[in-house]
Amino acid sequence: MSVNDTGHSDNSAWNRQVYHRLKLALSLGLRRQLFLAVCDDLHLRNQVAARLHSTLAYPVGQVLYQPSDGQEASTSAYPRLVTLRLNLNEPNPIAQINQWLANYPPPIVGASKDNPGKPLPIPTFQLVGVEQLTKQTVASQRLFLHYLRLSEQFFAAQESSRFLESSVLLWVSRPWLSAIQQSAPQFWRWRTGVFVFAGEPTPTTQNSGHPERFSNSRSVKLGNLEQSVLDELSMEGEVRSPSTTEFNFGDEVDLPSELPGNHPQPKEETPPLISELPPTQQKPQELTVRSNAANSSSILSLSHVSQELTELVLATINTKISSEAEDDWQPQELLLEIEELHTQSVSGEILAAAYHQLGNLYRLRIERGQSTLEDLMVAIIAYQESISYDENSPQLPDILNDLGTLYWMLYRTPPNLEEGQTYIEQGIEFYELALKIISPETHPDTYARVHNNLGTAYGDLARFANPAENWQQAVVSYGEALRHRTVELDPLKYAACQNNLGTAYWHLAQYNQPVVHLKKAIASYKQSLAHYNPQDEPLKYGMIQNNVGTAYWNLAQYEQPGENLQLAIDVYREALKYRTAAMVPNACAATHNNLGTAYWHLANLPQTTKDIRQKLLTLCINAYEEAIALAHSLSSVSLSFDLFATHNNLGLAHYQLVTDNYFSGDKSRRSHHLEAALDNHLQALNGLSKQPEAYQATFAYVVKTIRAFHNELGFQGQNLALSKVPGHLLPEILPKL
Repeated sequence: MSVNDTGHSDNSAWNRQVYHRLKLALSLGLRRQLFLAVCDDLHLRNQVAARLHSTLAYPVGQVLYQPSDGQEASTSAYPRLVTLRLNLNEPNPIAQINQWLANYPPPIVGASKDNPGKPLPIPTFQLVGVEQLTKQTVASQRLFLHYLRLSEQFFAAQESSRFLESSVLLWVSRPWLSAIQQSAPQFWRWRTGVFVFAGEPTPTTQNSGHPERFSNSRSVKLGNLEQSVLDELSMEGEVRSPSTTEFNFGDEVDLPSELPGNHPQPKEETPPLISELPPTQQKPQELTVRSNAANSSSILSLSHVSQELTELVLATINTKISSEAEDDWQPQELLLEIEELHTQSVSGEILAAAYHQLGNLYRLRIERGQSTLEDLMVAIIAYQESISYDENSPQLPDILNDLGTLYWMLYRTPPNLEEGQTYIEQGIEFYELALKIISPETHPDTYARVHNNLGTAYGDLARFANPAENWQQAVVSYGEALRHRTVELDPLKYAACQNNLGTAYWHLAQYNQPVVHLKKAIASYKQSLAHYNPQDEPLKYGMIQNNVGTAYWNLAQYEQPGENLQLAIDVYREALKYRTAAMVPNACAATHNNLGTAYWHLANLPQTTKDIRQKLLTLCINAYEEAIALAHSLSSVSLSFDLFATHNNLGLAHYQLVTDNYFSGDKSRRSHHLEAALDNHLQALNGLSKQPEAYQATFAYVVKTIRAFHNELGFQGQNLALSKVPGHLLPEILPKL
């Protein structure tokens, strides 16, 4: 939805979705984030801002602080979210934030005789009331924009300011958003995210009856705002059983398809969504769940369980957590048990076990691929509550690993890429926190698991920022995992981690030391292959063979091209024994595409003889035709290669074969190859209308092919070519002949 749109076909559903995204972004508690919330309906704005304040200002267990000495590391008296109304007489947001922090500095916690303690994190600030500037003088309005421009200097220079340590949510109307974009462009550029709520504009004079009552904001009703917002947004793929799968990514590395002399970066095939979560206890030990069904009204009246957790659970109760009879517990019943435990003032260990059980219920649902955004958030909050009550739990390393994986899964859920980066970074923090308390000597499996997951998270983070550094971190993490994940203990997990390491080395080779890192990638892939039986694991075996072929193809760009291209061809052909059209047609098409590219490059090496070149070009054509045929049979399946580029490549192979001085075919064969070249270029041209550069390159191929018709077959051949060209292209083509 554009920030200039004022309506939506379903405002309620849209606003629920935007609200959840905004709440999640704020709940992460990261520093130096600048969010803009856009809402013209001031009644709705007041309700949303109040709800954010009520759920985030004093969250119970939503943010994990690890004390260094076992002392209490949080306090209910200091907020995590502060709501300020803009001072219309001096509309300087930075000054207001700094003044609040001067009056209420973060308290020091965990202090003792030997430990000075540490301050709690600086809150996030929510600023409302900008729209009221419209009733002020022009000078006041300009002054506000002037202060925003001054804040640009803080962001750019990273000067010493308490403001810089906080995150800010600025509520604006659409007219003010436009004014900020135009008059404070650098401030606008520093934004982290923009959240647009749908609704009709409210005159500012009507807002006086709806003040922001943040001190009593739990009384504000938002109707269905908290209900499920992901009915249409299912998770990509599934979370499989931890006993048989790895939390992998980057399983596939496939070549892009443009041939002419360049060396573009290969693409990956879409990775499966596989999470390596440690096994859950199938039967909780500490609690007996109520047998009678809990009703929603009693759940909503809970006073000890956080309101946000309650509402999230209510949004998920329509689906059973498990189909197993012994696991058929209703989460709302467990919430009532937790509430009762709170009233009984039981020990922290018992409360922690109860919240841990709730988290496990939702984790089991997530493992079975039935998760929504709400399921992920219930698991996250429940696990964090568990830690807050028992920081010495023996399950703490596994819980922290789970939290890292759950945040990683959130990265796949939001539509905003910047938010995705935030979730990955949060996941990395939990993984690294887990590693600080795990001894690799006593818990080698857990230590290796977390390092494997950490490597995956760093690889995903490389898609957003600092790719070379993050891929290097991924290599280090996978290497550390392999130090403690031996072949003897678990050969399949060892093989999967070696594949991940190979893919990380392949990516790292795109940024530095390509020969060194490509050879290491090949070595890791081969280590992985050694522990997969192709009869038992044909798809994984074929996938890794495909990766080996791609690494050899890349290596051929730097050294021994003839030898390495032949090795790539051999490996691709081996992969196709297992990546069959019947089993995995999309993967089979990708490998055929890669094979065609390798044949083409080998055919064009200077040392390739004329007879061999003709044979290689014929094999190239066959491979590309197989890839295209499979691709066209999979119209509803996404491909890991550019089909239009493959059409172009096939056209170029036909063209080169027939224009080669050593081609011995008759006129009929020449016409066949030229017609095939033209048909493929025209198919590519038809699909590239929205890609100007690729369109122009393909148009040049069309013109060149028509000229070849004239050179090889005379005017009759040229007329045959022109008869195949769409009429609207002829006025542009004819002058170029």
